[in-house]
Amino acid sequence: MTRRIAQLSAYVADQIAAGEVVERPASIVKELVENALDAGATQIDVRTEGSGVDLIWVADNGHGIHADDMVLALSRHATSKIAAADDLLGVASLGFRGEALASVASVARVRLSSRTAADALGHQLEVHASRTVSQRPIAHNEGTTVEVRDLFFNTPARRKFLKAERTENAQVDQILRRLSLAHLEVGFALRQSSTNAQRGPKTLNLAAGSLATRLGSVLSREFVEQSVEIDEQRGGLRLHGRVGSPQYHRRLADQQYFYVNGRAIRDKVVGHAIRQAYQDVMFHGRHAVYVLYLELPPEQVDVNVHPTKHEVRFREARSVHDFIFASLHRALRDIRPADGGLHAPPPTAAFAAQPSPTQGGLGLATPQPIPAAAPGGLAQVVSEARPDWTTEAPGEAEVPPLGYALAQLHGVYILAQNQAGLVLVDMHAAHERITYEKLKQEYAATGIARQRLLVPLAVDVTAGEAQLAEDCAAALAAAGLVVERLGEQALSVREVPVLLARKDIAALLRDFLADLAEFGTSAEIAERQLEVLGTLACHGSVRANRALSITEMNQLLRQMETTENAGLCNHGRPTYFQYSMDALDKLFYRGQ
Repeated sequence: MTRRIAQLSAYVADQIAAGEVVERPASIVKELVENALDAGATQIDVRTEGSGVDLIWVADNGHGIHADDMVLALSRHATSKIAAADDLLGVASLGFRGEALASVASVARVRLSSRTAADALGHQLEVHASRTVSQRPIAHNEGTTVEVRDLFFNTPARRKFLKAERTENAQVDQILRRLSLAHLEVGFALRQSSTNAQRGPKTLNLAAGSLATRLGSVLSREFVEQSVEIDEQRGGLRLHGRVGSPQYHRRLADQQYFYVNGRAIRDKVVGHAIRQAYQDVMFHGRHAVYVLYLELPPEQVDVNVHPTKHEVRFREARSVHDFIFASLHRALRDIRPADGGLHAPPPTAAFAAQPSPTQGGLGLATPQPIPAAAPGGLAQVVSEARPDWTTEAPGEAEVPPLGYALAQLHGVYILAQNQAGLVLVDMHAAHERITYEKLKQEYAATGIARQRLLVPLAVDVTAGEAQLAEDCAAALAAAGLVVERLGEQALSVREVPVLLARKDIAALLRDFLADLAEFGTSAEIAERQLEVLGTLACHGSVRANRALSITEMNQLLRQMETTENAGLCNHGRPTYFQYSMDALDKLFYRGQ
């Protein structure tokens, strides 16, 4: 028998809301800390016991809650942050749904204490599973304290889904670190007590300060040293923060922080743009480290798309994607060492040899990318059997950035001397980057060469994909794919890119359409083309164990100096290292 529609009880509705907001102790900490930030707090203290199941305690020095509003604060759909539907189009606060406290109160024992500046006394309200237990005036500093005890005491089955204490504690720690990076003017303190008496409490103290100071505490001092500051603006968009150098990467994507108008988010459009920016300069399979802040008019982004507010929707996703990619690409291209760290000068700045930062031992420095060559630069093609290198004039008054060649080591490395000291070059990796960048220039100038198929390839797709292919026929053709629609769910591929003729064209087309549907653009074919160009560059570059003359070595150094991203091969491996004279002197105990 079909069950009739009935109104859910308030208890069941509260449990559903709690399930959306209260996933684990860390999600409660996030909601409470965000409320404190919205209340203008400058200091937020957090304590947990038993991974947050026994106790979550959050105290702030914000504006506080009026005594008459205490009950409303623990009620569903009650908030001070929005009043009308139009307010949702330009939300500026972190929390606005009015669900967090009510959801927490439905699955725990909650004690809410607060005082505003206008009140002589504070007020306290205690609620167990949404049922009011007590209300009374109390002495309390200006601000709010929330105590959450016995999490899921009335729904014990939900406790089974929690992870080990160490994992839950780590989640709380990560939430606080993530929030702290967006609010440098606020101090944060965390104390986590374990149920294991032998383990002492874990503490975290983050004083208000500069971005570099906060980054050093939340990530590491090494990241600050191996990253560059970025600040780009265009068309109402601003991107600023710090991005790690291509050599500073990790096995996991666990140190990637991105904020939109102060809100930490995870977004596919953003992630895609950042990966594209790093794809040509980072070792394959590794992940970048960055802390970036995107600012744009609130009405240009919808933050009301997910209960936990981790996701957003951009009104002009394509513009945001292209802006992020272009900004990062420019910053990464110009990274070079100076003054013991990394900096990214304006794109027009000339390359300047600088003493390199030491990192122990020989003082390995980060490879130095060099500005891109002017149009009409290198003329060598990958198919040539021998590079067209010319004689260097060694008597110039100023030593070039990478200096002059001294010798070749075991047919693999070039030893050169510049003003800073010794330069050690991997000649194959360096020539591979030179060849790869030249192939890319030729590819961009002549476009994608297409090859007509003798027999058109029929590809089965969904109706939506077929319509998208019909609507985007010009974009497909520009990418080298000439596609016609055969029916409701069928496409015919008549021409394909020459370089990808032996690839799985059906899979390539589907991936391309998926990118178009999700991002409004596609890098799929371009990325595949670049992979082929990279392979050609690798095979067409000078190989190891090949003897080079001093003239040939010097010409390779000069070409490196006019090649974009010359500090890395297209696989992300360094092409050279700089050893400073100070580092070499220390190695031989000179001056000690």
